[in-house]
Amino acid sequence: MDLNTIWFILIAVLFAGFFMLEGFDYGVGMLLPFLGKKDEERRLIINAIGPFWDGNEVWMLTAGGAMFAAFAQWYATMFSGFYIALLIMLLALILRGVSFEFRSKHESTPWRTLWDWSIFIGSSVPAFLWGVTVANIIRGVPIDAHMNFVGTFWGLLNPFALLGGVTFIALFLLHGAIYLALKTGEPILSRSVAKTRILWLIALIVVLLFVIFAFFDTPLYHSGAAYPPTIIAALALLLTGLMLRKERYGWAFGLTSVTIIFVTFATFAGIYPNVLASTLNPAWSLTIYNASASQYTLKIMTIVAFIFTPLVLLYQGWTYYIFRQRLTLEHEMEY
Repeated sequence: MDLNTIWFILIAVLFAGFFMLEGFDYGVGMLLPFLGKKDEERRLIINAIGPFWDGNEVWMLTAGGAMFAAFAQWYATMFSGFYIALLIMLLALILRGVSFEFRSKHESTPWRTLWDWSIFIGSSVPAFLWGVTVANIIRGVPIDAHMNFVGTFWGLLNPFALLGGVTFIALFLLHGAIYLALKTGEPILSRSVAKTRILWLIALIVVLLFVIFAFFDTPLYHSGAAYPPTIIAALALLLTGLMLRKERYGWAFGLTSVTIIFVTFATFAGIYPNVLASTLNPAWSLTIYNASASQYTLKIMTIVAFIFTPLVLLYQGWTYYIFRQRLTLEHEMEY
């Protein structure tokens, strides 16, 4: 296995970790105005992700940095072509971060309601746009012979991409609701449990539609490499419903994590060795070879990654262990 392939796999792992971890706190943010009826209840919901949300976002920064360093042309073409969508996503993430910090700076109900809905917007917009981005990577985009994106923002909002956005929202809502069932006490616990049942059915239907659309309208399954991770993701999502019926929420959360991770792996396995396919001419597609950095750069990056990545994982795992307790309204609130 060459270094180009190794770094393609590492970036896939980084995005899988990001979608799995950030997915549940995006889901919690989207559920916030609907599960929290009082200020204390909404504060409880926010505190459930308070120690984790900013650490989860580091996975996105690391994945983007790895793309830039290992496959600079992929980074350049995608970020220039998806510029407006990524700018909107960035603004939404800024709004989300500010909202967490500002909501409790004033005790006025309108003030806190404003920031609670800002958290909802700052969570739902990035979730939707990540789905749009992933769907366009699967489908391919117009790239010319000079590796330049020659499409438009509106062209990115094609039916398959919009379905991808809805799919990500559905999965993250389910993931977030199950997380709250694990992390919070009453009355949020009962409300979260009630939401998981309908959200599981919605996610199942939407994911099925996405896979059918991808099979017939994109090259994702042409090589056959995407079949195994897709099957694992589908089985995990089906078993999630069984675990929810048995009220095994720890297992259910683990299974939605597996679903999200293997949906990401299916995407990367299906596009390999491309990183961004051209819909104008397959010969103009960006691959792990024509878009990569030098072998020397990849070698140095590999050494650094294998030294520091385990340390970062240990630290983040320790954080989740320290803040593992279930939160109730009797706990001191930070937000």
